[in-house]
Amino acid sequence: MIFILGYFIIELLVSIKFGIAVGFGWSVVWVLLTSLVGIALLRLSPYAIADSFQKIGFEKFNIISAQNAAISYVLGAILLIIPGIFSDFLGILLLGYTIYLRLFAKIPNVEQKFNKNSKGDDDVIDVEIIDSNSSDNTTIKR
Repeated sequence: MIFILGYFIIELLVSIKFGIAVGFGWSVVWVLLTSLVGIALLRLSPYAIADSFQKIGFEKFNIISAQNAAISYVLGAILLIIPGIFSDFLGILLLGYTIYLRLFAKIPNVEQKFNKNSKGDDDVIDVEIIDSNSSDNTTIKR
């Protein structure tokens, strides 16, 4: 509850500062434009999420990066829809992270943990199976 109250206080202060700096009219235009951009991004989110997970198949993403890109895309679009300057700033940061993951992030090289020249003796497990229904008890009761 205290985090929500803190968020609203920060949102109010940032919005007032932005309104004083650029004017009330431009603040309203900013909020309306970012809301329209957020709605457009949210409508395109199924395609963006599908593209993120499709890049797993092309080995451009690992599953964690695809999940992070999808979550940051959707949360960024939702934060752009919410009216306020601070939420718009957070939404733009999340969308910037999505762009970073899509354009610049690479899958780390995964080294293979086995030696191709070995014959496989290290991978063999020796197991002995003992049948529990063996006829060790040969006493016959009459």
